Amino acid sequence: MKNRSFSLINTVLILICCQFGFSQKTLPEDQLIGKGNPDFIERYGYKLRPEAAKAFDEMKAAASKEGIAFQVVSSYRNYAHQNRIWERKYKAYTADGLSPMDAIEKIIAYSTIPGTSRHHWGTDIDIVDANVNTNGDLLVPSKFHGNGPFCKFKAWMDEHANTYGYYLVYTDNGNRKGFNYEPWHYSYKPLSVGYLEQYKKLDINEVLQEQKLLGSDQFSPEFIERYRKGNILDINPELLP
Repeated sequence: MKNRSFSLINTVLILICCQFGFSQKTLPEDQLIGKGNPDFIERYGYKLRPEAAKAFDEMKAAASKEGIAFQVVSSYRNYAHQNRIWERKYKAYTADGLSPMDAIEKIIAYSTIPGTSRHHWGTDIDIVDANVNTNGDLLVPSKFHGNGPFCKFKAWMDEHANTYGYYLVYTDNGNRKGFNYEPWHYSYKPLSVGYLEQYKKLDINEVLQEQKLLGSDQFSPEFIERYRKGNILDINPELLP
């Protein structure tokens, strides 16, 4: 009787946690690579996990009081979305005469290989200030420095973003390898650190070969290991497990 009562209590607690949206600290493998059917909040131009969305909304409201209006450029991207980006760039670069490997190297300066993007997790978001008039592409590092249009936004984020659990992923540390500096890309640390810990345990080479990506025949073990150490793991130390 005691065991049955204990089991019933556990079941009730689990149901309560699900009902009130407690943090999902681990993910199924398919969701780690951008597949499956994740539970997201979708509004204000973003798709994020409930806990990340709540923190983002609070940060957005605080920034608005300082005259900064968050504009979401990108948030959750599933595998299919990332693969469309990959294929478009790969075909364009190889059509311009680049070798397959040179095309891949050019892509991964900023764009991730499908199945390896942090945007697959529903914790990461690219944002700028919608109150600023700027010509051309938004996601240009120089626009966040000097006399750039997003300097006020960056200064506010530097001071306040961590308070809400959001951390810059790809910093301007000159010794960092992998993806180039992205002053617009933030990650919700309370969830993403745990997801990265899970992701590290995956056999990335096996995952990528199973997907039969364009150019994946160029993915040598040496390339995969360099990509893993640089592009996946050489990030802001605050976001490492």
